[in-house]
Amino acid sequence: MAASDFTSDLDYDVFVIGGGINGAGVARDAAGRGFSVGLAEKDDLASGTSSGSTKLIHGGLRYLEFYEFRLVREALVEREVLWLNAPHIIWPLRFVLPHQAGLRPAWMLRLGLYLYDYIGGRRCLPPARTIDLRTDPAGKPLKPGFSKAFEYSDCWVQDARLVALNARDAAARGADIMTRTECTGLQREDGGWRITLKDRRTGATRQVTARLVVNAAGPWVDAVLTRVAGLNRVHNIRLVQGSHIVVPRLFDHDRCYIFQNADGRVMFAIPYENDFTLIGTTDRDFDGDLDHVAIAGDEVAYLCAAASEYFANPVTPDQVVWTYSAVRPLYDDGASKAQEATRDYVLKIDGDAETGALVNVFGGKITTYRRLAEAVMADIEGILGTRGPAWTSSAALPGGDFRAMTFDRLVDDIGARHPALPRPLIHRLVRNYGTEARRILADAKSLDALGTCFGADLYEAEVRFLIDREWARTADDVLWRRSKLGLRLSADEAARLQSWMARVQSEAGQPMTGAKP
Repeated sequence: MAASDFTSDLDYDVFVIGGGINGAGVARDAAGRGFSVGLAEKDDLASGTSSGSTKLIHGGLRYLEFYEFRLVREALVEREVLWLNAPHIIWPLRFVLPHQAGLRPAWMLRLGLYLYDYIGGRRCLPPARTIDLRTDPAGKPLKPGFSKAFEYSDCWVQDARLVALNARDAAARGADIMTRTECTGLQREDGGWRITLKDRRTGATRQVTARLVVNAAGPWVDAVLTRVAGLNRVHNIRLVQGSHIVVPRLFDHDRCYIFQNADGRVMFAIPYENDFTLIGTTDRDFDGDLDHVAIAGDEVAYLCAAASEYFANPVTPDQVVWTYSAVRPLYDDGASKAQEATRDYVLKIDGDAETGALVNVFGGKITTYRRLAEAVMADIEGILGTRGPAWTSSAALPGGDFRAMTFDRLVDDIGARHPALPRPLIHRLVRNYGTEARRILADAKSLDALGTCFGADLYEAEVRFLIDREWARTADDVLWRRSKLGLRLSADEAARLQSWMARVQSEAGQPMTGAKP
């Protein structure tokens, strides 16, 4: 078969391996420029690193110490771009940084925050300021020895929902999104790729073809190169585990703390899901099973001890109600410590338009995923040619199209249309789905109209939406990635949800791999 014959009749222009934030972002951008796109994720969307972040859209204040000015500036610029395009799942957050005698001096913190405010073109977020912890409410939960702090702005994100919304938008623009689908073979053929896919729910395999492959498998990126593509002696990434703990709410205000630790690291204590505080993260090299990542006992002890250095009431392991861990695939730059390894992304191309190109994505952080996707698109267009202009900087993600009104006004508007429904339920739905909350609620006049209640305020109407439109297939998909209602449902309630979802999908003949929901 001639190369021209093969490449003129391929299933896809671009095939993406990996359904984390980078893979979903690339698929969205490519589909929006007019490329035919397929994406395979071996588990659920955001089931790895992208749901295990500290959930911040931030420049990375501490990266200034490692002179990563380009990365910090790019991330700072992206904060407001992403906020404007997804104001339902991203919102501003003020950070309180207490000055700790004997650690970084106050002048260094002031200089860092001056740079932080001005190198990123901040427009909407308020600037940094100095606060007196003896009089400011932020000082109340802390030990009495802290008197001065610096306060600055970054943003919060529902990380797994950011991935799902990028995949949603990619699908709306023509991409095929295949979850629970593992790429088990990559073979160059006549200037393109023959890709073997395995449905992990049924065991069935099939093959598709593509002109170019993007390897955005996150922690598995080297494994794709060695086990799937058959390359040898591959080592591009440093696997670093980060773990978090969640405890009952430690303070009443809505600001976040960033604490300096004696070991040079920083740690966050963040208001979480109204009734909790999220504390993290750790940084340690990882060499275990990537499919079974869990917090270690010494990590729990470390986070509790570090928080207790600042809070007046000690944080103890018995307070922990939930933990999560993820492995960051950092590009291996030879840094001596896990915390010093670069968070920047690196792209490497193997092959070309004649032999079949493979674009490999190493590293990156959730804040810069959209810019990473644009960089990947520059490589793709250099190989396949240009189809359409860059477009994602001003394009709202699904549900985020309410720039003409504030978040609270949208809640009021939907509440007025559904006066019989509880305000907290409407607020949560708008926070998760933005304007698409209207689609979930439809013309419901009462809670009964939303169907079965599985616990907390999770109703059948929402779960059906997630099955039909966001590739949710299990209770964990719903409770820990599309939402965090796992913090509120009992084990029995979660099991009942799982049974219901399995039955509904079986009755509907729901495929485990989705295309365009």
